[in-house]
Amino acid sequence: MRKIDRTLSVAPMMNWTDRHCRYFNRLLSENVLLFTEMITASAVVKGDRLSLLGFHPRERPLVLQLGGSDLYELSEATKIGFDFGYDEVNLNVGCPSGKVQCGCFGAVLMKQPKLVADCVRAMKNSASNGQISVKCRIGVDDQRPELELPRFLEEVVGAGADSVTIHARKALLKKLSPKENRVIPELDYPLVISMVELFPSVELCINGGIKDLDTVENMLSLGFAGVMIGRAAYNNTREILLKADEKIFKTGFNEYVITKFIDETLSYIDDELRKGVKINRLTRHLAGTFNGLIGAKRFRKILLQDCTLPNFRLEILRNAMQGIVEKNKEFWV
Repeated sequence: MRKIDRTLSVAPMMNWTDRHCRYFNRLLSENVLLFTEMITASAVVKGDRLSLLGFHPRERPLVLQLGGSDLYELSEATKIGFDFGYDEVNLNVGCPSGKVQCGCFGAVLMKQPKLVADCVRAMKNSASNGQISVKCRIGVDDQRPELELPRFLEEVVGAGADSVTIHARKALLKKLSPKENRVIPELDYPLVISMVELFPSVELCINGGIKDLDTVENMLSLGFAGVMIGRAAYNNTREILLKADEKIFKTGFNEYVITKFIDETLSYIDDELRKGVKINRLTRHLAGTFNGLIGAKRFRKILLQDCTLPNFRLEILRNAMQGIVEKNKEFWV
């Protein structure tokens, strides 16, 4: 198994980071680490594995995120995931959804660090040489994060987790909706930063409220192994992903990336349409690509409305994308 570069990753997001989204993300950045949406371990073990786990080899490096707390199911799902070719398997201990709480996985598991540690051990036992990571919050409900987070990490790191990504907010499971839990609880970056010194043996990454690459560079300078960006990477794709390889991974600027992106995006869409995939399942992931540029509003209308019309042709989409690039040349140099 190859070493995982966690320097910058795109957060796993339910109903967002499906295989089409990840493919488009990879066209813009060769180095960013990508995650699947959370998939329950039970579904992997019992369901249609190809439909749930299938991905394009181009998406790698790619992490499979699992939800669950049943040791057998997590162990089996981990083995299946690595057999499918995933580079790492991640355990979700951060999702605040009500459905997740009822299933005893996600953020509610912050209250049971020993169970999470058992989950990690079970996954490690099935991973062979593969890496197992955890994504968590700083705490939930009435927990005191400054006390509970170190205890939680001690259990998880002791169980053999290779990396932990910490969303720097509490999850208020009983008071807030999942959407509110993404923005309302106060961010506590200093607490998460202090964990870097306390746990030098594990690769710690930070997540939550990070919206630009300048902040990513600042966080990396504080000793984090990586930074995870969520909706900002989706809604402002050009500023995050297109510039990531040059600014964060220091690979040098390639002025042809955007031209290549257009060609390969349209080729991918054409291939998927021939397989029977509906066009709006594909184009919805492109809506944030050119945000803030001249022509972006018309482009979004094409993606979200015009593309479903009977006379729509991919050439319309190509012309719109090339038109935006032409009208905003200063953004590609």
